[in-house]
Amino acid sequence: TRDFILSSNALQKELSFFFIPLAFLFLPKLTKQDFRKTFRIFSFGMAIFALYYFINATIRFFETGDKAVFFYHELVTMDLNAIYVSVFASFALFYFIITECKFLIEKIALVILIILVFLLSSKSIITIDFLLVICYYSFFAKIQNGVKSTTIIAVFSFLLFSILFVKEVKQRFLLEYQTAFVDNTVNGSIGNENEKVYNVSLKQAWNNQSFQTNHFFPGTALRVYQTRIFKEMLLEQNIFFTGFGLNASQEKIKEKANQHNLYLGYGEFNFHNQYIQTFAELGFFGFLILVGMLFYNLKNGWQQKDFLHIAFAVTMIILFLSESFFCRQRGVIFFITIYCMLNGRHVLKKNENYKV
Repeated sequence: TRDFILSSNALQKELSFFFIPLAFLFLPKLTKQDFRKTFRIFSFGMAIFALYYFINATIRFFETGDKAVFFYHELVTMDLNAIYVSVFASFALFYFIITECKFLIEKIALVILIILVFLLSSKSIITIDFLLVICYYSFFAKIQNGVKSTTIIAVFSFLLFSILFVKEVKQRFLLEYQTAFVDNTVNGSIGNENEKVYNVSLKQAWNNQSFQTNHFFPGTALRVYQTRIFKEMLLEQNIFFTGFGLNASQEKIKEKANQHNLYLGYGEFNFHNQYIQTFAELGFFGFLILVGMLFYNLKNGWQQKDFLHIAFAVTMIILFLSESFFCRQRGVIFFITIYCMLNGRHVLKKNENYKV
């Protein structure tokens, strides 16, 4: 590492990558019932968690009259982070979706989690979940074709309605669409007539050598810019094989923010891409290990025709394109725990499929 102190501090949250698999080595052989019970408890726990935050948001709404308390980071707080909660809720959501015999309580929990995912308004998670639900009812669900078609139409209609008529969800999708290919559109949500704020397009994020402090990077533009500065770091620094070291890339991101004259707050953002984050900090071989783990995970899920496993694998592969998921301890613990449960089961009992 190029910064021993930063890397040493980061190891504290990354140690789960060592200790959780180590703990699984000493666990007794888990049965189908063990997995079902564990995922069931987790999924109902997420539904209860959602109810708590719905109630909390309702109380805040009556106090402030602000509908924003029901959406995105406002619903679960910035520190807890809407993206992470969306990932956890989605896994619980798919547990209930693939449960073949749903009682009333499972149906209620399913509806609660669907509402939670949409209120959290994570564009990537909503898109991933939509595609996975369509895939499940098209190829995996053991129901009549007429019911499949009706369900797919209902899911598509719900998504379309939410994007078109729920203002907060609509704005998050529209911001990306309206700003992606048009330079310097005015951001009416942040700026005002006296101090205008301009949105950065994808082309500007990739090409501009200098920005202004009143330039705002929408989500996709920010990720394009972060990919660009990673490319610059690869060319300017000798990091291809070794990387900067765990957590040691953040200072380099700050330097790039200063170099390109960004608003200083952008220097605090990580790469927002786990593949790039791993490559920048652990080098090419660290990147290969990550990619190998993800595709091993997908292969096992596909071989077992276990849709919950497939949903987890696909979600992680796509999510890592837009989030540095391992930069927070909760992301590390969630990923490696579910990874060990699903793939450990594959190793212990290769010929026995898990069904809910």
